[in-house]
Amino acid sequence: MNQPRIDLPTRLLTQLSPWRNAATWRIAFSGGLDSTVLLHLLATLSRHHALPALSAIHVHHGLQAVAEAWPDHCRSVCAALGVPLDVVNVHVRPGASIERAAREARYGAFVAALQGNEVLLTAQHRDDQAETLLFRLLRGAGVRGLAAMPRQRPLGLGHLLRPLLKVSRAELQAYATQQGLSWIDDPSNDDHRYARNYLRQRVFPMLAEHWPQASATLARSAAHMGEAQGLLDDLARIDLAQAATPAAFDWLGLQSLVLAPLRGLSPARQRNALSHWLAPLTLLPDSDHWAGWDSLRDAADDARPIWRLAGGELHRAAGRVWWLSDHWLCSPPGPVDWADPALPLPLPGNGRVALIGQPPAGPLSVRYRQGGEVLALAGRGHRDLKRLLNEKGVPAFVRGRLPLLYQGEQLLAVANLAGLDAQAGGSWRLIWTPGNQDLGLS
Repeated sequence: MNQPRIDLPTRLLTQLSPWRNAATWRIAFSGGLDSTVLLHLLATLSRHHALPALSAIHVHHGLQAVAEAWPDHCRSVCAALGVPLDVVNVHVRPGASIERAAREARYGAFVAALQGNEVLLTAQHRDDQAETLLFRLLRGAGVRGLAAMPRQRPLGLGHLLRPLLKVSRAELQAYATQQGLSWIDDPSNDDHRYARNYLRQRVFPMLAEHWPQASATLARSAAHMGEAQGLLDDLARIDLAQAATPAAFDWLGLQSLVLAPLRGLSPARQRNALSHWLAPLTLLPDSDHWAGWDSLRDAADDARPIWRLAGGELHRAAGRVWWLSDHWLCSPPGPVDWADPALPLPLPGNGRVALIGQPPAGPLSVRYRQGGEVLALAGRGHRDLKRLLNEKGVPAFVRGRLPLLYQGEQLLAVANLAGLDAQAGGSWRLIWTPGNQDLGLS
C-alpha cells in the first residue's frame, strides 16, 4: 500500500515544477504531521535541485495553553533543516465559529507576509479534500463549494499552492515514520464538537470499512466539480461581457453592471454570472438570501433598492447595479475648510479635491448636500441643485458624497459634473478623486 520512499519527493517536485521561477516558496508550518512532512520534503529536495529560496511561517493563534510550546518546537525543526522561520502572533476574534475565526486570522497573516512572485505552500492532502467535500455537501453547498479546495489560487500579492492534494494521509504518515520525524499532535483535533474532527474520526473510518477507497473517490468527485465550476465560470464571463460595458460615472472607480442584459438571462444564469462577479468582493449568499437579488432586479424604476451582503451592498441606479463597500457605506464628515486652494484638499473618508486653474478668492470650503442648495448658472439663473443632479442622472448613492465648493455661504460648483464644476467665464474647475474602495477579498 505504501509507495516507495523516493516516489513522494518525485511527485512533489513534479507538482511544483511550474512554480520553480518564483522568488520564494513559503511553507505554512503548523508543526503538525502534514506540514512537517512538506517542510522536510522541500528541505531535502533543495539539497539536490535548484529551487526557489525556502522559508517557513508559523501562525500562533494562542487558543490553547499547550500551544505556547509550539513556536519553539517549530523553531527547532526549521533550524535543524536550515529553513528560516517567521512566527506570527494573531488575534482570533470571538464568535460562533472558532474554526472560521482562526482560519481568517491565519490567512490574514499569510496575506500580510506574502510578497509579489512568492508562493505559499500548504500541506492539505487527499483526505482533507474528501473531508471538505463531505462537509460542504452536508451544508448544502453548490458546485463552487463542492469543488472543495483548489490546487492553486491567488493570495494577496502572490499565490497559494496545495501540492499534496493527490497524496493520502497514510502516505504522509509512512514518510514521517521512515524519516524519524517528530511533530505536534494538536489535542483540539480530538474534540468531536468540531465538525471536521467528527467527520475525520467518526464518519470516515466507518465509510472506509465499506468503501476502502472512499477518500480517493470523494477527492475525485471534488475534481469533477472543479471542472464543472470552470465551465460555469466560462459561461459567466460570456454573460458578464454583455453587462460590463462602460458607465457614464466610471470615474467613481466603482464596479458596476448594466442591468438589462442580466434581466435577459434565465434566473440560474443570472445567479451564476453574479456569483462569478461577486466572488472576489464578498462572501456569496446562500440560496435563501438570493431573494434579495430578485427584489433589487424587479423593483420599480423609481425605487432605490439595496441588496445587503456580507462584504458590502449592491445598489441599483441609472440602469446599472453598483457594488459599494468600505467608506462608500458611510456619510463623509464635513464641512472642510480649504486654507490653500492652490493645493489638493484631502477629504476625510472621501478622497480629495483639487482646483485646476486659477482658484477663486476665499474663504473657500467643501461641503456636502443637506437639501435646498441652489446654484447660479450662466443663462439659466439660480437652479435647484436637486433638479440639476436629476438632469445629470447622478446615482442616488453618489449625491451625498459629491463635493460642493462654497465661497463663504455661496455655492460655486459641484465637482466633476460638466457645466456645474466651474463658474461661467471662470478660469478654474473643481476636480474630485474619490477614495478607492477595497475591490477584493483575500
